[in-house]
Amino acid sequence: MAEECTHNCSTCSSDCASRKAPQYDKPNEKSKIGKIIGVVSGKGGVGKSMVTSLLAVALNRKGYRVGILDADITGPSIPKAFGLKGGIEGDESGLFPARTPGGIDVISLNLLLPDEKSPVIWRGPVIAGTVKQFYTDVIWDNIDYLLIDCPPGTGDVPLTVFQSFKVDGVVIVSSPQELVSMIVAKAANMANMMNIPVLGLVENMSFVRCPDCGKEIRIFGESHIEQVAAEFGFPLLAKMPIDPALSALVDEGHIEWVEKDPLTEAAESIVAALS
Repeated sequence: MAEECTHNCSTCSSDCASRKAPQYDKPNEKSKIGKIIGVVSGKGGVGKSMVTSLLAVALNRKGYRVGILDADITGPSIPKAFGLKGGIEGDESGLFPARTPGGIDVISLNLLLPDEKSPVIWRGPVIAGTVKQFYTDVIWDNIDYLLIDCPPGTGDVPLTVFQSFKVDGVVIVSSPQELVSMIVAKAANMANMMNIPVLGLVENMSFVRCPDCGKEIRIFGESHIEQVAAEFGFPLLAKMPIDPALSALVDEGHIEWVEKDPLTEAAESIVAALS
């Protein structure tokens, strides 16, 4: 064993004999999953769930079978966006995800709670274990793309996702503020330590468009996402505006009704990158 070995293969650069290929959890024996994509960010409040939902809708409209694993256990919002309520069913083989009107499969803790407003007051290991069960115990039937909506930061759940599932790539979500470089760096460095490629960046809340004159108003200041993308060498997938119409669709549970999905081109880029 090399002298500089850290005994942690996920963060160690030493090429020693004890290094082994990652041992990922196996999905349910009846599952069939194509590509797994994590949607992540170094901080909260940047709209990861919105990005996850819109990416799922865009991929679904292109004819792909799409699933969403809501890994934000203490703050699940995916069911709300799609208008899904409780009532997950299962049999001796496993659990069946809920299905949206458009045909997107979804698993989220809110679908298993008696009341969607009930708080989840769990410690980290229990939360991480639940996320793993959403992968191993749920029957994902012929899914081309499984999107994982991760909680913010680089803590227990993102680490569990990266170490336990064979993630094919991540999309990093940010906002147009001066600290965006630091936010992206945290998520990117974690993905790099786990040897997971970054598929690109999505900047949310880039601007709001004046309904009268059409002028783009940058209420959070000028965007720096192009420079950040160039700095890290990541594709810039999209710059999403603040759109009251999108927010209304989420509140109504009708995100699948979006007429012009702002992540349509981003979905095409992701498909091309993973092909």
